[in-house]
Amino acid sequence: MARRALSLFLLVLQSSCLGYRSPLSVFKRVKETTRSFPNECLGTSRPVIPIDSSDFALDIRMPGVTPKQSDTYICMSLRLPTDEEAFVIDFKPRASMDTVHHMLLFGCNMPASTGSYWFCDEGTCTDKANILYAWARNAPPTRLPKGVGFRVGGDTGSKYFVLQVHYGDISAFRDNHKDCSGVSLHLTRLPQPLIAGMYLLMSVDTVIPAGEKVVNSDISCHYKNYPTHVFAYRVHTHHLGKVVSGYRVRNGQWTLIGRQSPQLPQAFYPVEHPVDVSFGDILAARCVFTGEGRSEATHIGGTSTDEMCNLYIMYYMEAKHAISFMTCTQNVAPDMFRTIPREANIPIPVKSDVIMTHGHHKETENKDKPSLPQQPKREEEEVLDQDFHVEEALDWPGVYLLPGQVSGVALDLKNNLVIFHRGDHVWDGNSFDSKFVYQQRGLGPIEEDTILVIDPNNAAVLHSSGKNLFYLPHGLSVDKDGNYWVTDVALHQVFKLDPNSKEGPLLILGRSMQPGSDQNHFCQPTDVAVDPETGIIYVSDGYCNSRIMQFSPTGKFITQWGEASSGSNPNPGQFSVPHSLALVHHLGQLCVADRENGRIQCFRTDTKEFVREIKHASFGRSVFAISYIPGLLFAVNGKPYFGEREPVQGFVMNFSSGEIIGIFKPVRKHFDMPHDIVASEDGTVYIGDAHTNTVWKFTSAEKMEHRSVKKAGIDDQEIKEAEAVVETKMENIPTSELQKMQEKQKLIKDPGLGVSVVLITTLLVIPVVVLLAIAIFIRWKKSRAFGDSEHKLETGSGRVLGRLRGKGTGGLNLGNFFASRKGYSRKGFDRLSTEGSDQEKDEDDASESEEEYSAPLPTPAPSSS
Repeated sequence: MARRALSLFLLVLQSSCLGYRSPLSVFKRVKETTRSFPNECLGTSRPVIPIDSSDFALDIRMPGVTPKQSDTYICMSLRLPTDEEAFVIDFKPRASMDTVHHMLLFGCNMPASTGSYWFCDEGTCTDKANILYAWARNAPPTRLPKGVGFRVGGDTGSKYFVLQVHYGDISAFRDNHKDCSGVSLHLTRLPQPLIAGMYLLMSVDTVIPAGEKVVNSDISCHYKNYPTHVFAYRVHTHHLGKVVSGYRVRNGQWTLIGRQSPQLPQAFYPVEHPVDVSFGDILAARCVFTGEGRSEATHIGGTSTDEMCNLYIMYYMEAKHAISFMTCTQNVAPDMFRTIPREANIPIPVKSDVIMTHGHHKETENKDKPSLPQQPKREEEEVLDQDFHVEEALDWPGVYLLPGQVSGVALDLKNNLVIFHRGDHVWDGNSFDSKFVYQQRGLGPIEEDTILVIDPNNAAVLHSSGKNLFYLPHGLSVDKDGNYWVTDVALHQVFKLDPNSKEGPLLILGRSMQPGSDQNHFCQPTDVAVDPETGIIYVSDGYCNSRIMQFSPTGKFITQWGEASSGSNPNPGQFSVPHSLALVHHLGQLCVADRENGRIQCFRTDTKEFVREIKHASFGRSVFAISYIPGLLFAVNGKPYFGEREPVQGFVMNFSSGEIIGIFKPVRKHFDMPHDIVASEDGTVYIGDAHTNTVWKFTSAEKMEHRSVKKAGIDDQEIKEAEAVVETKMENIPTSELQKMQEKQKLIKDPGLGVSVVLITTLLVIPVVVLLAIAIFIRWKKSRAFGDSEHKLETGSGRVLGRLRGKGTGGLNLGNFFASRKGYSRKGFDRLSTEGSDQEKDEDDASESEEEYSAPLPTPAPSSS
């Protein structure tokens, strides 16, 4: 095994897995000894360009090549023009997507050829090759942070640069023009305080069984060097790779470095958030493969029929401690991967036009062998190795907190739950007039803390704030700096709050108590999302406006989009209460819960263009709130309208496809108006309900029933652990709840008992039915005696039955009941914004009756104003 690992390691260092075999490898090796440039390659005859006394540029270009076949890999080299130490501080690509698929730049001491160019299947360097730069179509270029440079030259640095260019589709060369694509380097002789380097995590012993749907390959090593700072990453597998993810693990906490599909252009991608790595941390990676379509097991190796699992991490260190290259080929902590975030098994959406082709070594020689399996037609819809059965955490006591109407939930930077509630204030039919002006201002602001920070484990209140600030709280979100962003529908304002400050809001948008629809006013704004990179602010506005507004980080209005929907089939960009926002930052999308249209709409954040709609019959007519974690979208719907049967529940969806892959409800209490939802990256979900004043915690069953990394099944020890967790949860359930669950389980396990209950119920119902029949018969006899018509008989009996069922003509009409109350105006609070708003429902509203759902609601009385 050690010999195999060593040979594989040398393979990676010498060819960096990138010596892709060109279809032209059957041709004679090019051995030009002089460097000639065609006229169209202007500038390449001067590869060294002085900038000032200390800096210079290197223009590394192809010397006018014309590939004759698609998927050709051509290499060329350039010697560093100085023997002194220098530092590469910037890269500028000189290529077009129309011509070049991707480029890679290596540093080494001896190139594989001394010719002006050669086919890369013969290698890049004869010694160790360090990757310095990568560029590919549809991938961002590598940007070095300020003060960071790759050390070259001198006693320890590379003496040569080797450029590899992959020409994918050569249709652009039909005119036989010569290509001079390449990269320009900015170098300086001034010592840099921070030195860039590469850390390679690589599996050497993974075996992918034939036909196995999901195989995880895990790598982990303890980091035992001076601190490093990660700023870019690159993933690499062959055809069977689905997704590769890298993490720093510190004190059991997983921090994402990066995750990407190896079928996308394999460039270096910048990390979304800087990650530091210190002595004692663990660097970990997971590659997810599939063996479907293979007739025999696949091993790690260098050919196209083999596989690889590599994660390259680009970092910088202080110059005095710098190490240019480090590796990890082990898995020192296999048990740790039981808690790896679920995102590691969710593929990245891949468009067919940017899928990376792999041409390693002997691919062209195996044309007669069975072709490699095609990717599933909708690969991006798959969620690998995951059971998305979400259930209530029955041992979590937070369900008994009972604050005021829970309008918003979020997670802070420490993954604590943050609750936004209304205290003793309620939103009811008397809250606003027909022009959406708040009518209960005399009550004053809420006198108790409206923002609660809750321990996610024991539901203890860790911190509270927001006293005497708000009238009717609504939306809540937390930005990357930990600031709270909240909305108040009575104030018609948006607030930015520092949770650790008592100095008041950091920023206020909108005019207090003034509804409006211009750039300076909101009308009952509902939610806020803040871009973690740019600080751009998005506001959904709201109940009486139908738009999304965009502001600069300082609160300056930028733009808005959206309009009120009309008809039963609203167009893209039309809203009926945009109620909740979810920012999908890495895809550049903003998704909106279009509440009363019962759908989710997603838009591009840069152009505001409509991307797609997610809509399912099981949503019913309303979608109240959404939350996004990588690969997954969570949502909650609203109560069904009269005559409809879609239940109130939570949904888990594959974000790429929009497909529902899980549905969940609480065990303790029930959803009435689940108003907001938030999910953490480990799959924990919190839902706040504005009518039951309750917050539930849900967890994935995967946390109790994890799968082995190396095996497909669950061993006995894992089953015992799962049972132990379940037993612990059962012990912590309140007695009344436990008794109810035990009674239900007893009925299920003892069919005989169930039959006896049904029999007893039937015996009790029969006398009631008989008495009812006798009463109707007596009334009929009396009607006959006094000459009542058959029509009156039907009317009378209908009235009796109607009252018993709650839907007869003489029954209580709740709509007319509210409409007749003094001072109540239905204008501005019709079904859209009253029965479907956050208003407190009347305690006598028998809306839970299934019989009531089976009949249409009587036509409401006309508005009084």
